[in-house]
Amino acid sequence: MKVSLEDIRKAYETIRQQIKLTEIDQSISASKLVGREVYFKFENQQLTGSFKIRGALNKISSLSKEEKARGVVASSAGNHAQGVALSATRSGVKSVVVMPTTAALIKVQATKDYGAEVILHGQIYDEAYEHARALEKQHGYTFVHPYEDPFVIAGQGTIGLEVLEKIPDLDAIIVPIGGGGLISGIATAIKAIRPQCKVIGVQSDQTPGMERLFHHQTLSEPVKRITTIADGIAVKKPSPVMFDSFISKLVDEVVTVTDEEIAEAMVFLLERAKTVTEGSGAAGLAALLSRQLDLGKKVCVLLCGGNIDLNIMAKVIDKGLIRKGRLAELSVVVGDFPGNLSRMTQAIAELCGNILEVHHDRVSKGLYLRETKIDFILETTSEEHVQKIRESLIKAGGRIL
Repeated sequence: MKVSLEDIRKAYETIRQQIKLTEIDQSISASKLVGREVYFKFENQQLTGSFKIRGALNKISSLSKEEKARGVVASSAGNHAQGVALSATRSGVKSVVVMPTTAALIKVQATKDYGAEVILHGQIYDEAYEHARALEKQHGYTFVHPYEDPFVIAGQGTIGLEVLEKIPDLDAIIVPIGGGGLISGIATAIKAIRPQCKVIGVQSDQTPGMERLFHHQTLSEPVKRITTIADGIAVKKPSPVMFDSFISKLVDEVVTVTDEEIAEAMVFLLERAKTVTEGSGAAGLAALLSRQLDLGKKVCVLLCGGNIDLNIMAKVIDKGLIRKGRLAELSVVVGDFPGNLSRMTQAIAELCGNILEVHHDRVSKGLYLRETKIDFILETTSEEHVQKIRESLIKAGGRIL
């Protein structure tokens, strides 16, 4: 499979009037943290909430009148579904999107609202994909692949053109990797215009297939159920086509990040950049903050998506705050006598810890008859603050679990 800079420039002319020119801004806070100029590309604010509309729009625009008349079909659990749906609707083309029955209801509804006929089929993405392929043969639809398609890759590569237009002397760009279409398109554009600019890929450590291929490691057996918060880049089996054609040739490094590191990055973006990202959208920043990378002076971090369930967002915020020492869960055992709870809360108050929740437990295993366990959830300022509170509780007569 081949995609050229000319293909990407042609794609940009095709789609530029139908997409948002998302902002590229320097983050002073992130720059101070890592000691270099850090810029964010806000594709989480793109139409449909992710970069996916770029590739889908370019693909659908390339179809013949006959192909458009027959319609398109796609399979997706989220962002690609919405990108295809809106692109097809804007092009006057019928779209059918097959989504697994486990897909988030908010994403299913959004795909319908953008104009697609949604079919729920199968427990996992692979089953939805097979059904979409069957519909392609049965009805003559054109299948819009999320990444193994030159028109889709060229569409995603338009991000690279926008980044270099704004930062022509860029030293590195960090891009999340799912199937590989996004990084393949961006790397093609970047390396053609500014070969010395490094392209760094990021995956979840729960789905590290492309990272393992890149470092010539044995692929582990993929698990059936993946629980990462970066579900947008959770592709179980890496594509040999994408690796051989693009990633192995154009990408300088691929790293993985944990859910905890992603959650911390999402909280940082909420607090400092005032922007909401999904897990995959914050993976690039997680790598910047948590990995030692050779990036040069100017680095751009792609925030590739912002479609996240608010219920999940609440859990993510808690995870991120805990990792930063801003939220702490402490369990302390004391004698079950009057005044001990007061002494524990006083020890916390003297160090300006804010008690959010407190729970008394007298029946857990491991407690003596006259002991009680007190569980605190505290609002704190840092890990050092949490440690000082632990020490203060011990001095007040508590035993920390």
